[in-house]
Amino acid sequence: MQILTDWLNLNPIRFMASIVFALLVVSSSIVFILAKLKPSQNFKELSDRINSWWIMAFLFFSSVLIDSRAAIVLFAFISFLGIKEYFTLIHTRLEDHRILFWSYLAIPVQYWWIYSGWKAMFLIFIPVYVFLFNPIRRLFTGQTQGMVESMSKIHWGLMAFVFCISHVAGLLTLKPNAVLPSGGAALLIYLVFMTQINDVSQYIWGKLFGKHPIAPKVSPKKTWEGFLGGLCTTILLSLALRFLSGFPVVYALASGLLIGVFGFFGDLVMSAVKRDVGVKDASSLIPGHGGIIDRMDSLVYTAPIFFHFVSYFFYPAGAECALR
Repeated sequence: MQILTDWLNLNPIRFMASIVFALLVVSSSIVFILAKLKPSQNFKELSDRINSWWIMAFLFFSSVLIDSRAAIVLFAFISFLGIKEYFTLIHTRLEDHRILFWSYLAIPVQYWWIYSGWKAMFLIFIPVYVFLFNPIRRLFTGQTQGMVESMSKIHWGLMAFVFCISHVAGLLTLKPNAVLPSGGAALLIYLVFMTQINDVSQYIWGKLFGKHPIAPKVSPKKTWEGFLGGLCTTILLSLALRFLSGFPVVYALASGLLIGVFGFFGDLVMSAVKRDVGVKDASSLIPGHGGIIDRMDSLVYTAPIFFHFVSYFFYPAGAECALR
């Protein structure tokens, strides 16, 4: 008992990990009982979804608890998988292949700026330098036809799945201070957990009460009832998780509002992208979930918004620190 008490009291990150794995135990138990009580029904998809959550939660919390560098590597790998899925979905020409190589190379460079604590370069490397470099590299293919289309597609993918997702790892550069004593690692867990719960709650509210679609041509299952129900759930959850974020009440509510709204739009935008290329799921990499893009779509929007929200209100210029 003393060991368990020490584990929970040591820091909010371990306490949050305990909550997540407890929820997974309950979820797995419910599915097991349902399968026994109703053997005629197929619970495989639900079981696959929960089993995938076990693996994702283990990798996520292990990387954060072991070392910040492990978490940076994990999200760099997630960016790699995300951009790889995206490049597989869109149509690229032979002339674009060398540009794709440099786009992949931008991933370790982007995450190196985070590791080194160079915030200015982390924030401008892809939007400015990669944006300027890739068209120059394509000039040497000698093919100008389709250049605008190619550069637009490639750079949008880099912005979404490398630049935006890297803001999750960017939270690790924020050191503890008087207002937020837990620091960047706790904020990272707060962001990811809130974003995923927002997705789940909007789905559940929509399933139970959804009647009025928001954008029927993009995603007919996304309704006002699901959006508003999920938004209220996320805002209330932001108060319950103040032990993790350390936010004052007003800022906790604001963070819940931002994550709820922009998480919804991230999901909707990626639905539009998938509909444009004619697929339901980005891939079948994660059983029960689809691909990396399907799981990280909301985070593409919530990560940069949340990072700048925290930086502006709690970390004035010069207050950030490197990991080393």
